[in-house]
Amino acid sequence: QVQLVESGGGLVQPGGSLRLSCAASGSIFSINVMGWYRQAPGKQRELVARISSIGATNYADSVKGRFTISRDNAKNTVYLQMNSLKPEDTAVYSCNADLFSRYGAGDYRRLELWGQGTLVTVSS
Repeated sequence: QVQLVESGGGLVQPGGSLRLSCAASGSIFSINVMGWYRQAPGKQRELVARISSIGATNYADSVKGRFTISRDNAKNTVYLQMNSLKPEDTAVYSCNADLFSRYGAGDYRRLELWGQGTLVTVSS
């Protein structure tokens, strides 16, 4: 069973920093794009940042210059370093991965997975 497990959320004061991690585990052949999304109360889920297998990145305008996405392909892990946090960054953050899982000899299947979500609260 392939799954994504997130960690690193919590409560932080405005201007503070947090680092989120998301590790993929299971029978993974390869991972294409990994990304972070967030959903604030009463709002739709939105893309925060994503990164390709070769390190190409893109960010939501609202987080450019403050957040940095990175990944460790050897560990099948994606990170989100969040600096200069604002109250409007408060949301449940979920990681997403587009990957190929190996089900058996010659049997590879493309999956899109979501993590369980981790709450980030920015408040004084």
